[in-house]
Amino acid sequence: MTHDPVLTLQGRIGGDVVLRRAGDHPVATFRVAVTPRRLQRSTGTWTDLETQWYSVSAWRGLAENCAASLRRGDPVLVHGRLTVHTYTTKAGVQAQEWRIEAVTVGPDLTRGATTWRPAAARGPEPLGAAAPADEDGPDDGPDHGAEAAGEPSAA
Repeated sequence: MTHDPVLTLQGRIGGDVVLRRAGDHPVATFRVAVTPRRLQRSTGTWTDLETQWYSVSAWRGLAENCAASLRRGDPVLVHGRLTVHTYTTKAGVQAQEWRIEAVTVGPDLTRGATTWRPAAARGPEPLGAAAPADEDGPDDGPDHGAEAAGEPSAA
């Protein structure tokens, strides 16, 4: 049992979904931009706060479905385990990357409609099956080159 915090993000895909294999298992990785908004009650206007970036990994069947379904700018909901990875940049500065190991990923239907189709039958996977231990290799830190589509303004 893990004691990592579990959370749900509402944001937009910030770049292309990358599908690769870690051992015998497919893994999809992508970045999600979350821009918190606050209502200024005195003026009735919305204010965007600083965008937060999260790196997401999805394993096995979820990885394949993410790669087939998600595109840059898509509004998504991601539910999973949060970890923080500390690393040293090329400039010698210590930084942190927020990572989510996704349990579920889906479209944010507050932003639009979609048509659902079931995945091909693969056989049962154990509920809550853990990903292989840290098979993603060396890491220089997050790829900050991805840009997310902007949040629509409230009307």
